[in-house]
Amino acid sequence: GSYYYCDDDDDDNDDSNGDGDGDDGGDDDGDKSRMLLCGASANAPGEADPEVLRINAQATQEARAELEREANVVKLLLLGAGESGKSTIFKQMRIINKNGFSESERRAFVSAVHSNTVACMRNIIAAFAQLRVDFPADLQELKRQFENGVHTHNEQLTPGIGEVLKAMWEHASTQEVFSRKSEFLLSDHAHFYLSQVQRLAAADYLPSTQDVLRARVRTTGIVQTEFKVKSLKFVMYDMGGQRNERRKWIHAFDHVSAVIFVAALSEFDQVLYEDEAQNRMEEALNLFEQIANSRWFCSAAMILFLNKKDLFAEKIAIKDVSQHFSAFDGDDRSFDATSAFFKEQFLSRVKNKNKVYTHITCATDSQNVKFVFNAVISLILERTLKDSGMQ
Repeated sequence: GSYYYCDDDDDDNDDSNGDGDGDDGGDDDGDKSRMLLCGASANAPGEADPEVLRINAQATQEARAELEREANVVKLLLLGAGESGKSTIFKQMRIINKNGFSESERRAFVSAVHSNTVACMRNIIAAFAQLRVDFPADLQELKRQFENGVHTHNEQLTPGIGEVLKAMWEHASTQEVFSRKSEFLLSDHAHFYLSQVQRLAAADYLPSTQDVLRARVRTTGIVQTEFKVKSLKFVMYDMGGQRNERRKWIHAFDHVSAVIFVAALSEFDQVLYEDEAQNRMEEALNLFEQIANSRWFCSAAMILFLNKKDLFAEKIAIKDVSQHFSAFDGDDRSFDATSAFFKEQFLSRVKNKNKVYTHITCATDSQNVKFVFNAVISLILERTLKDSGMQ
């Protein structure tokens, strides 16, 4: 006797998602569900082979078990434009649900923290010319020492480079340029890094949890983490946020319980890394509109994280929302009024507002993220019970 798999889809190269990779965008589980185990006997075509029957029964049992396992898996898709704080939220899941990062894992972030710090100072240096700020001779000498040092040490910090960076950071001209940080491209974590650069440059430096949360390693492709909460297995997928990464999202769209869309409140006056003519908040609004109204997510909960509330609060003390969004006619200095305005801007892009649950977050604050994520879990559990008819 012999057995084989029969696929009820004859087209092996279906490319219905149009990404040119011969993949229809479904996951392997979807492919398994379309496959039937068929039995045949070369010796007696009309008779059932006991071995085939046994294998078919085993396959059926395994398929049932797989379906039961899948029923207890909650898939969360983490989406948002680049620099929104998605990957920081993703790291927080490790801290909240999986006992954080081990010493060896934290050590692996040394290179990223160092290169991020170097990049921050280089962006500030480049901004002098862009903002037409004079570059004094003493700062020029510090810059020369800095560039020679990082070139010699392959973009990594040493205690000596740390001393130079500290002097550069504390220079009055550097602070003048930094005060205009929304006028050029600069990491949100520049102040965090440069204000304590000697700690980061120490010979025995081991990144703290906060250092790891802020370390910027651009997400390319799809990264996932798994954790258990209340007998449910959660799988969270973090998608690359820059424009050239977004076409890859299609592969994770299958059967998600919820989409967590992250948008940075503080970016209302900033532009994209990929397109300096495009306002970051406008980009986030346009992307949210596409995602929230997508047929892929018609049955998924849509959870909106309006992130970086701490930076937003700092910014609105000196920047006017109304200058960038003329539709806002409230108090530019009011956190409640400005954040409510942006919440409404996002909701106005959605056909079904009732499916959107909004939270205002600070991704680097573990307690805040834990509180918000517990609310998200409660929502998902409630929806799961409702869908199964148990509520």
